[in-house]
Amino acid sequence: MKRVFPALVVLGLISTTVFAAGSQEKGGGTAPSGKIGGSVDVLATWGGSEQDIFNAMVKPFTDRTGVAINYTGTRDLDAILTTRVAAGNPPELSGLPNPGSMAGFARQGKLVDLSTVLDVNAMKSAYAQSWLDLGSVDGKLVGIFTKASLKGLVWYDPKNLQAAGLQVPTTFDQLMSESQTSAAKGVTPWAIGVESGSASGWVGTDWLENIFLHMYGPATYMAWYQGKLAWTSPEVKSVWQTWGKIVSDPSMVYGGSQYVMSTNFNTAFSPLFQNPPQAYFHFQATFIQSFIQQQFPNLKPVEDFNFFGFPSIASQYAKAVEIAGDLFGMFKKTPQASALLTYLTTAEAQDYWVKAADGISPNRTVSLSDYPDPLSKNAAQILTSADIAVFDASDMMPAKMNNAFWAAIMNYLAHPDQLDSILVGLEQVRKDAYSM
Repeated sequence: MKRVFPALVVLGLISTTVFAAGSQEKGGGTAPSGKIGGSVDVLATWGGSEQDIFNAMVKPFTDRTGVAINYTGTRDLDAILTTRVAAGNPPELSGLPNPGSMAGFARQGKLVDLSTVLDVNAMKSAYAQSWLDLGSVDGKLVGIFTKASLKGLVWYDPKNLQAAGLQVPTTFDQLMSESQTSAAKGVTPWAIGVESGSASGWVGTDWLENIFLHMYGPATYMAWYQGKLAWTSPEVKSVWQTWGKIVSDPSMVYGGSQYVMSTNFNTAFSPLFQNPPQAYFHFQATFIQSFIQQQFPNLKPVEDFNFFGFPSIASQYAKAVEIAGDLFGMFKKTPQASALLTYLTTAEAQDYWVKAADGISPNRTVSLSDYPDPLSKNAAQILTSADIAVFDASDMMPAKMNNAFWAAIMNYLAHPDQLDSILVGLEQVRKDAYSM
């Protein structure tokens, strides 16, 4: 029996049914079987624990089909993929940097129409139509999501928070008050790191997107990423200024701006778990749980680390959420690549992400019982109780705008007093990027 959750307001992505825990049948097509042999090149962003999960995921596929997976992981995916495509040497399958880049490759004729690869009827039984719509360009399915994450979460150590006399806030004003209380006691409340190779700064875009969504709502949020709202508008400037109350104040952020800029996102939470703690709050998506558990294997979810959803700013948007996901495209159609992509869309494959607490499955036949701990289930429950869900705004922007946004984050962290000129620069990029 399928669980059905209330529909969401859909802007840019989804309805709640994307995450509905499904029936006991594992839908979404049949996992490939039978010997094929050969190999397939895969290029994606996954490294470390994520790569370990991916390797475990594809092992049953290789055992059944004899197809070897030649995987390359890189945080510079956009640059490397663009270079390889331009040189006529793309991988058969690749993670796509964002929906904007996907659309660019598709309109250049570089991506395979996946309706010629996947059983579309089976896909519609396993994926909500909105996932398929998001992976489509000009009516052709060219990208398919294999895992998703819930963004805008604030992570903390419950014991340390209680010992410091701090509370879990429900509003952004309360969050700022608790942060100021911590700073007054001599402990910087926030641990933040935005370094990520050529994608450095993306963590900051997530901050701004969640503040924007909760201040101005989904319609204005959509206008922003669609290029219909000027970066110099009062709305956009106020969002940066709100974030600046945290990141431009050395008493608020562990290590100050230089630490924030030089610390990789996948270790930035570490100050929360030092003895004594050096910070109390860390902003990051659901995927960070696996990094926390890898670095601190003795920590127990809920007891030693937990999260709360992004606090309310405007009450009418209190139950709004931002999500993101990993999607794959096919640049070369081969029997091996077709078989692997089919497998990656199945509940069997996506269970590996779910059971490792490294993602929420977009395949709605994956059961909630497969989520391994209360935090994973809580993330799904936050999503299913939301009445507004939007996709990551920067990922929806054209690649040129997205890259400028990342760079602007780094510039702002180094020079918060130059916000006006930074926004003028972004506005110049908007006028060019959306006219292409």
